[in-house]
Amino acid sequence: MLTLPEKILFIIAIGISLILTWRGIRRIIAQINSGQGQVNWDLAGKRLWNVLPRMVTFQPVFRFRFWPSLFHAFVGWGFGFYMLVNVVDVIRAYVPAFEIPGAAGDVYRLIADLLSIGVLAGILFFVIRRFIFRPSNLTSRETTLLLPKARSGIRRDSAIVAAFIFLHVGGRFLGETFILAGSGPDAWQPFATTVAGLWSGWSREALVVGEHVAFWLALGLILAFLPYFPYSKHIHLFFAPLNFLLKPQRRSIGEMAYVNMDDMSLEQFGASRMKDLGWEQLMDSYACIMCFRCQEVCPAYQTGKVLSPAALEINKRYHLNLGGDTDKSMLELIPEEAVWACTSCGACVDICPVGNEPMRDILDVRRSLVLMDNVFPKQWENAFRGMERNANPWNISQAERMKWAEGLNVPTIEQNPEPEILWWVGCAPATDARAQKTAQAFAKILKAAGVNYAVLGQNEQCTGDSARRAGREDIFFALAQANVEILNEVKPKRIVTTCPHCLHTLKNEYPAFGGNYEVIHHTQLINELVGAGKLRLSANGEPLSVTFHDPCYLGRHNRIFEAPRQALKNAGAQAVEMPRHGAKSFCCGAGGAQMWKEEEHGTANVNLTRFKEAKATGAAVVAVGCPFCLTMLNDANKADGEAVEVLDIAEIIAKRIE
Repeated sequence: MLTLPEKILFIIAIGISLILTWRGIRRIIAQINSGQGQVNWDLAGKRLWNVLPRMVTFQPVFRFRFWPSLFHAFVGWGFGFYMLVNVVDVIRAYVPAFEIPGAAGDVYRLIADLLSIGVLAGILFFVIRRFIFRPSNLTSRETTLLLPKARSGIRRDSAIVAAFIFLHVGGRFLGETFILAGSGPDAWQPFATTVAGLWSGWSREALVVGEHVAFWLALGLILAFLPYFPYSKHIHLFFAPLNFLLKPQRRSIGEMAYVNMDDMSLEQFGASRMKDLGWEQLMDSYACIMCFRCQEVCPAYQTGKVLSPAALEINKRYHLNLGGDTDKSMLELIPEEAVWACTSCGACVDICPVGNEPMRDILDVRRSLVLMDNVFPKQWENAFRGMERNANPWNISQAERMKWAEGLNVPTIEQNPEPEILWWVGCAPATDARAQKTAQAFAKILKAAGVNYAVLGQNEQCTGDSARRAGREDIFFALAQANVEILNEVKPKRIVTTCPHCLHTLKNEYPAFGGNYEVIHHTQLINELVGAGKLRLSANGEPLSVTFHDPCYLGRHNRIFEAPRQALKNAGAQAVEMPRHGAKSFCCGAGGAQMWKEEEHGTANVNLTRFKEAKATGAAVVAVGCPFCLTMLNDANKADGEAVEVLDIAEIIAKRIE
């Protein structure tokens, strides 16, 4: 199709475009390599067949914002197929007689025709949405730290990318219509054939000119766009799959990297500068599509705090794109106030359609501020002191660790050295007056079911979850080492916890210290006991209307969603779901060591916001499965005049024992 001069010019343009593009790609590679750690390429091969279907179906995108997700899929499917279309069109340009033969060619033309329309419709949808309707969830509040170049650049980048895709796909589609206008209709290209009718009166020469113009508009535009590609959000096309293929293996989205505090050669703890982040955390900034979904589910941002996980990733991206190096201070990309506002709920990590982990960056910045600069909210001092002196953040003497069990005949490991179940009671159920009722209820359940169990008693210490999330890796390290030593001596067959934070730490964090245990939540054990006929529950009386609040560390972090609901069902409760439940549950506000300090300034409190949502269901009881959630929602209930009951599932079950 191309003339000889055009063929030569196109080849020269390819060379120039690739050279300029490589410069941008080389810059990105150098920036990512400046991060900590090494890429484990073996993971890609192991994960490929799991990742491929997710990428093809755009499954991560469809978890939120259905209509934008659908139109994004149209664009994605079309643009992906256009990689083949572009190759075929280049071959056709140099070998005019070339066509994909037979039925394969028919199907190819049909798919190209349909997806061309899909892409054009999708781009029009996004242009109208972003530039005409301008929804607030596609930007951050003015109070959020978003670099000036980023705040203006997001819309500009979106406009450039949208224009490129529209003109590229539209140009190619027009080219096909010019060809069909000269050669006749094609049943396998219904849309292109319909539009080709508009050129029915054109001369052959005019149609040929149209073909050439369309070719350069479609494929020439690619060569012009490629050098900009490494600087645009469109580069997520490559980095999103790489994120899913290469991210370090984790047992949970909340599992934090092991730090050997005994290694005297360590000079840096956490992330003070960008280069202190892991390579995968730097890669996150290039995978980010700037959709602000993480911000939309962030409990801190949604209650008016200055934290925006999206702004953090975007600031990283724009700093690097503007020629900045990775020596940049993290506090120039996220304000200190925002660092302390994170509840480590994992919502930002869970919802991200490209696998980014902004929560991990924030917790690494905390580590640096606390351990390197001795900077942290002063309200944490009491909790830190308690964990250091008495192995619990309430600072209650270990001698009082079993006071909650007085009169309940709870066996300790000394009294029952080979139990079937080791119950890790947890600091809150052992020391907090309200949470002790959960422990007492669960003890009654275990006794009624005849479970062979034991507790560590005064030998049980805090798992260190709050210390680690607050940045005090040294306290966590000491507690983890001591607890693993005790547990490995006890050799528990199974561990049950009444606290999801304990469950998460024992199950996901302690393996790095040599502690590998089977750990379950108390609602899981309750269901086992009911299923085995060991625990009989009465369904007599009026059905109890209950709404269940999914604890972040039970649900998102450990994917335990059904066990609590099944336990309530076994108790004859009628469950009413809140709008945000399951993996999309809203935080209670206590995680990330927020339990031990006041919230940062905002427009609302996280726990009050969640309680209003629970109350709006009309349920008589708000059920929880976490002592932190129990405290936060009970406080909210008191502030609301004790409108409903807030109970742990164990308390509900204990009342229904026959």
